[in-house]
Order: sequence, then structure tokens, then C-alpha cells
Amino acid sequence: MTETGATPQRDWASALKPYLEKESLAAFFLGVSSGFPYALIGATLTSRLAQDGIDKKTVTAFTLVFLAYNLKFLWAWVIDGVRLPVIGRLGQRVSWMLLTGALVIAAVANLAWVDPAANIGWVATSAILVGIAGATFDIVIDAYRIETLKPEQLGVGSGMTQYGWRIGSAAAGALALVLAARIGWELAYTACAAFALPAMLTALVLGEPARRRIPERAKGLGEALRAVYGPFTEFFMRKGALLVLLFILLHKIGDTLANLTVRLLLDDKGYTNDEIALYDVGVGFWAFLIGIFIGGILYTRIGMKRSVLLSLVLMGVSNLSFALLAAVDKTNAGLAATFLFENIASGIGGVTVVAYFAALTDLRFTASQYALISAAASIVGRILTGTTAGALVESFGYVNFYLFTTAAALPGIVLFWLMMRAGLIDASIGTAGTVRGEGEGESA
Repeated sequence: MTETGATPQRDWASALKPYLEKESLAAFFLGVSSGFPYALIGATLTSRLAQDGIDKKTVTAFTLVFLAYNLKFLWAWVIDGVRLPVIGRLGQRVSWMLLTGALVIAAVANLAWVDPAANIGWVATSAILVGIAGATFDIVIDAYRIETLKPEQLGVGSGMTQYGWRIGSAAAGALALVLAARIGWELAYTACAAFALPAMLTALVLGEPARRRIPERAKGLGEALRAVYGPFTEFFMRKGALLVLLFILLHKIGDTLANLTVRLLLDDKGYTNDEIALYDVGVGFWAFLIGIFIGGILYTRIGMKRSVLLSLVLMGVSNLSFALLAAVDKTNAGLAATFLFENIASGIGGVTVVAYFAALTDLRFTASQYALISAAASIVGRILTGTTAGALVESFGYVNFYLFTTAAALPGIVLFWLMMRAGLIDASIGTAGTVRGEGEGESA
């Protein structure tokens, strides 16, 4: 009987233990630094420009700076293949972490001291520089995280990264607004540049990832070119690679379509700003954090394949919950339940699917391959949803539109299930997702 009484405590301890390992804590601090540049060129910059009297058309055009995050795979090979002079002796990942972190700090500081009212063109250029520096910082952070985490830690590590990303972006955005009201936007942005330090310090403390595999040094034009195309040819030589790429492109279209139009639905249903803030932002935020925790546990307990398949199903069903919300009269209880379920499902999926994508990479080309995978996972959905979502709502009506988004999630679910049955999930996994001994594979 005493054994039974102690079980819940032991279960909680065993569930929390993976989150307290040094690799998982490192993933958290990496996430904090990853999130802040995105926040500063997003809603925070929008607020700054609006307060400086810049017209709405110009303000909304600044969203184009996020294209750097979608195009980062074009230069990610540099992070894998180019050794930095002098600081390169610290290691490929550590040296690039320090350099790109310093570039982000410089870019944010530059943006801080530009006057939008005097030179909006230079503000745009400065924002683009922050986007490019932030995207490059992201390339290094993703590679360092994947190479630091052991295969069995990828789920929890992905969750901790998302915790860090959410906290880093929210804290930077809030700090900028609070400080701007007191000491001005210039000093506010300059202070926020310090959010780059957690990732830089993490790299210095932990050092070069032990699991990193070093490709051959580029010794001529041929080798230099191979550093560019090698990561991509390696991926596409794997069994089932094209189906994996198709899954990456398709898996999130239904979810992205649904989430893009939620605020339109709530406005048309008559929900007030206070109600939206309470249920969408308030309940949704905490539900997402809970979902991240659950996702990490599921990935660890039931494995990658089953946890990914379960999360895909949950995210598909969450679209159906929006159809139910659209079908009934205004109801705060229904709104709360919808956002609770949708954000828990998104949190679970964010962990398991991201961990699966990390496992697809080859440790010789982590930066290049993960940049390609993450870009492919977002750019198609962003283009399709941005150009068609509003028109589909007008054509179908909300209920049929959300039923359509539920159906749009099915191809990704079915494709992943078929790849599981055919053994293609295991066949396509890279060395980042396979068990390797400490330090194995480090030689050139």
C-alpha cells in the first residue's frame, strides 16, 4: 500500500526530470534569445511606427521583413561549412553563436537609434538587417540545440525551446513597450538587445556540441560547391525523402488556415475585445504552455511516431471545434473550451512535430537541413493562407470553411500514417535522431 501511495509523486518526479537536465535547460535559454528579434520587428515595431505617426499602409508593409526567416536556408550552408578566423578555435557552433549574437545586438541597436519620422527608408533597411541577423542567429541556435540534445531528449528539448521562445518574445515586447513609455524607444530597443546574451552564454558554458559531426574542409571550388549542395543531396538520397518533403509541405495547411481567420470569426460573432483578450490571449496562452509540457511527455513515453500521429489528429480535430463555435450563438463557455482545446493541441503538435523535424537532420549538415525543413514547413502554408483564406470564408461561410480546414488536415495525417506503415519514417531519420555515443563521429 505504501508503494501505491508513493507512485504519483514518483511519476511527477520522473516526468519533470527530463526538463531539468542541462541540455533541456540549455534549449530553454536558446529559445529566449531566438524569440526576441522576431518580437522587435513584429508587433513592437508596429506600435513604434504607429506612435510616430507613420501611415497604416507603410506600417503593414514592414511584415515583409519576416521573409528573411523563410529564406534562411539559402545561406544556412555557410554556418555548416565556413570556419571563422580567430574565434573559430572555440568550435564551429560556439564561434558562429558569438558572431551572430553580436550581429543581432548591433542590428537591434542600429534600429533603436533610427528616427522613423525623419527617414522611414532607413528604418525599413534597419528592420531588414534585424530580420537577416535574427534569422541567421536562428540557424545557429537550431543547429546547436539539435546537436546538443540526445535523440531521446528531442521532444522535451523542443518543448523547452518553445517555452523560451514564448517567454523571450513576450518579455522583449513587453519590456520595449514599458521602457519606451518612460525613457523613449531608443533606449528601450537598446536594452532589449541584451536578450541575445542567454544563447551566447549558453554556448560558452556548454561548449561545442559533443554529437556534432564535422564535414571535410572546403579546399577548392569543387569542395566549396559541395558544401552548398551536399546537405540537400544527402537528404534527397534517403528512402522516402520526397514523401517526407510532401508531408512537411502539407501537414500544417489546415491548421494555418483556421488560425488565420479566428479573429474575423470572433468579431463577426460579436465578442468584445475584453472577451477575446481573456479567452484567446489569456486562456490560450496558458493552454499552449500546458500542451507543450504534455507534448514533451508524450514524445518521451510513447515515442516519436505515435506522438506525432496523435498530435496531427488532435490539431485536425481542433479545426472542427472552430466549426462548432461558428455554428452556435455567442457563448463564452464555448469560446473558452475551443481555445483551451486548440492551444493544448497546438502545443503538443509544436513539440512532437518540431522534434521529428529535428530528427530528420544529418549531424554533418544540421544548420542547412533544418533551415530548409523549417522554411518548407511554413512558407507554403503562409503563401496559400495569406492569399486564399479570406476569399474562402466569403465563399463557404464560417462553418463550411472550418469543415474544409479539417478536411485539409487529413492528407497530412493519412500520409504520415502510410509512411509509418511502410517503414519510411524510420528510413528517413537522420543521424540527429539516432542513438550515438558521446563524442562519436567528431572526426573530420
